Formats: sequence, C-alpha cells, structure tokens
Amino acid sequence: MNETVKQQTPEEIEKEWFLNVYTGRGDSMVQLTLRAVIMGSFLGGLMSFTNLYIGLKTGWGLGVAITSCILSFTIWKSLRKLFPRLLKTDFTILENNAMQSTASSAGYSTGGTLVSAISAYLLINGVHIPYGILTAWIFFLAILGVSLAIPMKRQMINIEKLRFPSGIAAAETLKSLHGVSDGSLEHAEVEDAEAGKDSAKALFAAGGVGAVITVLRDGLEWIPAQFYIFGQRLGQFTIALDGSLIMVAAGAIMGFRVAWSILLGGILCWGVFAPIIYHLGIVEELGYRSLVAWTLWGGAACMVSSGLLSFALQWKTALRAFSGLGAIFSKRQTAVDPIIEKMNKIEVPGSWFMWGMTVGSVGVVYIINTYFGVPIWMALLAIVMSFFLALVACRATGETDTTPIGAMGKITQLFYGAIAPKQMNVNLMTACVTAGVADSAADLLIDLKSGYQLGANPRLQFIAQFLGIFAGTAVVIPAFYLIVPSVEVLGSDQFPAPAAQVWAAVAKLLMNGFTSLHPSARWALVVGGFIGILLPTLERLFPDKRKYIPSAMGIGLSWTFHFWYSLSMFIGGLIALIIDKRKPEIGRKYTIPVASGIIAGESLMGIVVIIYFMLFVL
Repeated sequence: MNETVKQQTPEEIEKEWFLNVYTGRGDSMVQLTLRAVIMGSFLGGLMSFTNLYIGLKTGWGLGVAITSCILSFTIWKSLRKLFPRLLKTDFTILENNAMQSTASSAGYSTGGTLVSAISAYLLINGVHIPYGILTAWIFFLAILGVSLAIPMKRQMINIEKLRFPSGIAAAETLKSLHGVSDGSLEHAEVEDAEAGKDSAKALFAAGGVGAVITVLRDGLEWIPAQFYIFGQRLGQFTIALDGSLIMVAAGAIMGFRVAWSILLGGILCWGVFAPIIYHLGIVEELGYRSLVAWTLWGGAACMVSSGLLSFALQWKTALRAFSGLGAIFSKRQTAVDPIIEKMNKIEVPGSWFMWGMTVGSVGVVYIINTYFGVPIWMALLAIVMSFFLALVACRATGETDTTPIGAMGKITQLFYGAIAPKQMNVNLMTACVTAGVADSAADLLIDLKSGYQLGANPRLQFIAQFLGIFAGTAVVIPAFYLIVPSVEVLGSDQFPAPAAQVWAAVAKLLMNGFTSLHPSARWALVVGGFIGILLPTLERLFPDKRKYIPSAMGIGLSWTFHFWYSLSMFIGGLIALIIDKRKPEIGRKYTIPVASGIIAGESLMGIVVIIYFMLFVL
C-alpha cells in the first residue's frame, strides 16, 4: 500500500479519496445537525470536568472522542425508546462523527493548559487569574489552535496519511456501533446490519474488561496503579508495569515500529541516563517529577528537530496546504481539475484560517500584554513559535497518538528564559500559548482523521469543533475554580498536580536564563536535536530499511513520560504484530475494535468512579 501511495501525486491521492470514500456518503448523508451539536456539547462539557479532575491528579487526560461516541449512541437509543413519537430517527454515523468533534473540542482542547501552565501560575503567584480573564484566555487559545490545524490537515491526513490512532479508533468504534463494514456506510442506519457485528461484540467485550479493571484499580483499589515487578528501587525510575491497559491498546493501534522505538527510548532514558544523572548528583531526588525536569530537554529537542526536518523535506507538499490563501487576496479564477475543485469546496477555506488567526491572535496578544505584562513583540513571537511547535505536536500525535504539549511548552520556556530572564510570568504564559495551541490543533486533526476514514465533510467537522469551544469554556473554567479554590490544594495528596509542578519548577529554574540550565541538560538538547535530524535522514536515504530505523518522534516522546507507558505501548504493538503475522484476517477484523473497546471501557468507568468519589467520598 505504501508503495502505491508514494507513486501517486497529491492530486491523485485526494481524487481517489473524493471518488471512492466521500462520494455517495459525505455528499448525501446527514452530518452537522442541531441535535448533534447539543449532544456533543453536553457530553464534552461533562468530560471537560472529568479530564480536569484526572489531570490535576495524574497530569494525564482521557480521550474524549471514543467515549463520547459510545455515550451518544447509547443515550440516543434509550431516549428513542422513551420518546418514540418525538424522536423518530437515529443518529447517522456521520452525524455521530460530527457530535464527537463537538464533544472532543469541549472536553479536551479547552482544558489542557489549566492542569499545567495555569495551575503553575497559581503555584508561583499564590492567586487565581480573574475569572473573566481566564475565560477569555482559554477561548482565544482554542481558536488559535483549531485555526492553525487548517493548513496542516491536507498534508498530514490527506497526503501523508499519518495514522492518528485515536482518530482511527473513533471511526472504527462508530462503524461497530452502527453495524457498518468498509464500503457500506450507506446502510449506517440499519441497526442490525450483519457487517461489523462481530467487531461490535468484540469492542463491547473489550470495553467490559477495561471497565472491570478500572473498578478494581481505581474504585476498590484491589489492583495497584503500577506493579513494581522489577523492584521498588527501579520503580523510583518509573520502571514498572502499569495497572492500566489504555497504553497497551494505544500501542496496538499505533503500530509496532513506533511502539518498539518508544520502548528503546524508554530503556535509554529511564534505564541508562536517569540512573547516571542521579548518581552524578545532577538530579538530587528520585521520582518522575525530579528526573523528567532533566530528561525532557533531550526528548523535546529530538521531537522538535525531527518534526521541522520532516516538514522541510516535504516542503512542496506542505506548500499546497497554504495554496488556497492566495485566493483571499485575488479574484482571479484558475483552471483546476473539476474533482479537485469540488474537493476544495468541502475542505476548510483559507479565509477561515485567516479570520481565526486574526481573532485568536488579537485576543491572546491583548490579554497577555495588558494582564500578564508580556511585551507585544514577545507575544507575537510566541504566536509565530506556536505554528512551528503545533506542527511538531500534530506530527507526534499522528505517529504516536500522544500530544507532547508539555515538551512543546518547555521549549518556549527555555527560549523565553533566555530572552526574558527573571520574568516567570512571561516564561509561563508564553509557553501556555504554544502548549495550548498545539493541544487544540492536534485534537482537531484527530477528529478530522476520523471523518476522513468515514468520508465526512471536513468543513462541517471544523464547524462542529469550533462550536465545541463555547461549551467547553463555559464548563471547564468554573469547574477549575470549584476544584482548586486556593493554591493550597495543588501539590496535596488529593491533587498532586504533577504537570503543574514540572512547569513551575522549570520557570523557577530559568529565572536566570539559559545559563541556569545544567551543562549536561544543554548537551542533552544538542544530542537530542542531532538524533531528531539523523533518524529522518536515514529514513530518507534507506526507505527500504525504514522498519528497522527507530521513529524519532517515538524516541523523543519516551523521554517525556514514565517508562511504564513505554513498556505498555510496546506490549500492545507486539501483540498486534504477532496476531497480524499469524492470523492476519483476525488482526484486520479485531485489533482496532478491541483496542478501541479497552480505551473506551477504562475511560467510561473512570468517569463513573470519579463522579462517585466526588459525590459520596470527598
């Protein structure tokens, strides 16, 4: 398949999708409706609250797309049975896809920086950002993020066909729920369709397994969060087995090459370099929070250099993403292929990109200048950096299903620590811009990948995503003030806020600029950057050996999170590989539905457990 894609021109690739996937589906099926937006806003608002709670406890966020698909399907079926005369039709599969775009935007893209940069601001300053200021800040950041994703979509999804595993999982979940197999989307409203029935059963069975594990682990505490099978000493270097199957499922979806690359990077990071820097006294305390303050520099540099080089090597393809912008300033009509012209009409137009960038930039610059005291030129520079770092983050998400917003923020913190030393608020809030924008952009691309798989209209999906910003902002901001009434809550046993602690630590570290960074960390930056350039270059020089060359994004990402995540992803990738080699038909039929079910089951039950503890225990 890869050989065929490489021989096709970008126009041929897009025409093939338009004729074989979109036509007869996205051009005729109901998609963006009021009921889809209302359902998505409700579910996204609920999950923005739960993700905020989880983020403050663990620094991690649960996926929203798959969870919202299953919840929406189940809720609507139940409502139809209760009110058959009022609710006469089911959601179409593309209508549910638009719903999950709204839910995902509301539940994820608006709250990522609250558990990191915004909480770090509270830790450093001891006071909350005023309600109105914070609401406007989160809203404008989300607008910038979804706008920056517009020119990246056609390159990363249409042409390069990056996997975006969560997007594929969401699409497969919808197919299973609606009883749809590939090529039969026109029958999406047939509940008992034979196609996809076995996959649906597998998805729900796997979801049940994930739910039971969550109850035993988080609810009853009969299963530990991590199994220290390698010993407590190595556990202090995060070398353990995770008690969750979510990352195993993610590894199965992302593929074996990225999975073994992540494990290789994890072994080098947590098994080799972390013990060395501790014994040398470079890091004085054991534990993830202390060690990652050093390891993230090499990992972030690797991801940044790799992402930017990959972009540069494909500059012709990347340039196509911006080709429509010229039409904004010219009324001249150019002769194009009729199919491509139709394709352009369903893609998000360049004018939307310009308007979104203008509105988002003006709002962000005004707030960051008037309230946080960041000079206008520094604010504008942060927005420019946001584009390049969002590009890197989106590519990392496409390859690994993990958005490294923390790493992207640290690059900005390092840069502004050099040009604006001893200004922690400047350091934090400019990094908040790049991290928040990267988070929103990657989230939109995950949704668009799902729509691409199903043949949805990307312009309508963008509108659904944009509408979700309003619902998410309306819920997540008051929830943040409710959960964190004062700075004393952060860092407590109840809310350790690990992401915020790291952000605050880096801001304090860079009080004296780049020179305050330990010399070994500076070398890690250089070496990480070199590896990020070397590996994509080797892929380019030896395309036939690509499967033996580690993924630079995978290597870099493994240096920014716990080793037990790396191990889980590798296990998932290995299981999927073995099944694919020995029973390819079973692999094609069940791997993604089972992985999607595990992710959905743990996520759904995680929400139930959280709500239970908040209502009856706290």
